[in-house]
Amino acid sequence: MFLHRVDNRTSLKILEMKDAERVFELTDRSRDYLREWLPWLDMTKTVQDTEGFIRMSLKGFAEGKSMNTAILYNGEIVGVAGFNTINQSNKTAQIGYWIGREYQGNGIITNVSKTLIDYAFNQLGLNKVEIRVAVENRKSRAVPERIGFKNEGCIRQSEWLYDHYVDHIVYGMLAEEWNENLKN
Repeated sequence: MFLHRVDNRTSLKILEMKDAERVFELTDRSRDYLREWLPWLDMTKTVQDTEGFIRMSLKGFAEGKSMNTAILYNGEIVGVAGFNTINQSNKTAQIGYWIGREYQGNGIITNVSKTLIDYAFNQLGLNKVEIRVAVENRKSRAVPERIGFKNEGCIRQSEWLYDHYVDHIVYGMLAEEWNENLKN
């Protein structure tokens, strides 16, 4: 199984079925906070729903089409991050992430995102990583902006969020930009 160290307190591991109860509990406890920007909360009502997500994630990982990981912080699952999609033909991936409310503000998502970007370019041999974020989601937008992603534009009415559409900003990072940033 995939296990990757981010820093001395944080690591990523592929989601496993045994993680379902903890991931569901964290989701449920953060439901109101997460629901503002994530469209899947109303479809995640039981541990079995989370198990279904993990099964789908494991299948996507085995097929090389996605990679969803548990974020471990001080040994405890505090969120989920990974590649929602990996397109081997175009050598691209899209990063997605969420973290329990009580764990935000510690730089966890920024550090996890940097680790995923480096993994995409230097382990998977991809050329581009994208992060798509709702225009009004300032906290999530701060992550790619802090890391140095380019704002590539806005996709209007990109996502149905319960009772309304939200526009998405597409942020992109190319392998050559990432590797140049590492030199500086």
